[in-house]
Amino acid sequence: MKVQHFLARERLQSLLDRLVEAGYEVIGPRVRDHAILFEPLSRVEQLPLGITDEQAPGHYRLERTDSGRVFDWATGPQAIKPLTFAPRETLWRSERQPDGRLVFREQPPEAQPTAIIGVRACDLAALSIHDRHFLHDAHPDPHYRERRQNLFLVAVNCMRSAATCFCTATGDGPRAQHGFDLALSELDEGFVVEAHTQQGQTILDALETTPVNGDQLERVEAGIDHAARQQTRGLPEGSLPEMLQAAVDHPHWQSLNDRCLTCGNCTAVCPTCFCQTHVDELSLDGATATHDRQWGSCFDPDHSYIHGSVIRAERPQRYRQWLTHKFGTWVEQYGRSGCVGCGRCIAWCPVGIDVTEELASLSIAPDDAPAKAPDAAPSQAPDGEDQP
Repeated sequence: MKVQHFLARERLQSLLDRLVEAGYEVIGPRVRDHAILFEPLSRVEQLPLGITDEQAPGHYRLERTDSGRVFDWATGPQAIKPLTFAPRETLWRSERQPDGRLVFREQPPEAQPTAIIGVRACDLAALSIHDRHFLHDAHPDPHYRERRQNLFLVAVNCMRSAATCFCTATGDGPRAQHGFDLALSELDEGFVVEAHTQQGQTILDALETTPVNGDQLERVEAGIDHAARQQTRGLPEGSLPEMLQAAVDHPHWQSLNDRCLTCGNCTAVCPTCFCQTHVDELSLDGATATHDRQWGSCFDPDHSYIHGSVIRAERPQRYRQWLTHKFGTWVEQYGRSGCVGCGRCIAWCPVGIDVTEELASLSIAPDDAPAKAPDAAPSQAPDGEDQP
């Protein structure tokens, strides 16, 4: 068992200071545009003090409370995916020489040591999936590898869950289990801190901490257990890959034709989705060009375009591709599903499609499915009040 220490709330700034002194750029949760996003952080006053989130299908709202905590929220829309798998980056450039020859120059990856504070268990599980694809595959991605190897991760154990969370059903939370350097468990008076790597231990040794007591440990365990018990959403029992394979022609897919907008929001906020597309940009004089990689989505018609034809031209076909891959064929590739139960796809779907409800409907044989009333009006789109 790892040794745990207690860091008083008034000394949290010292954690940021020690990370900066160690050469890291510090990234942490901040309120911007009515949401909690990961951004550069230098002072604890920039953290979302007394802020909590209310989430539901198609609904995200921040609220101010009288809590003195800074991690009393579940998940924002961003996760840490943009910090490891860049939304857009140049892979190589080409230059036309005076004699007409083309010279190709690889664009070397650039990354500086970065410490991220506030990483949740679900996002650590997603990072592990990305590591397997981008880092531990036969051909590691140099851009991902450079950023990944420069990360210092400060996890936060969840003490509350949003109504959209279901990480207990996927086995990925609410306690951070692996893949981090330091872990924080927040109490009213401060933080129980635990190091899981030598780098984390070095930072912890530089902090002014006190021994943790039994009451604090009991309250930490009670808080994590409370977050687990708050979760009401789940997944169908049995093998989801087998269920989805048998449901390829299920009539429920067609119900998505009148609901899904194929906007790709679910794939953008998903911490594990990594579809990508490549584009070339030519300078106006034709002398140089760049080859860029950017995020893509299986909801984009171009994703299934093959020689003049879009294979998945209809909306239900694209949602079926996403859901079947996420919970079915992903298991064949990585030994687990591509879902970590963060619930972002539920909250940030403009029409409030709930992935857990879709799976539940698909798990019922068509002849056994109850008659369904016409769909109600769409849920409220993701929104937020003015910054509290």
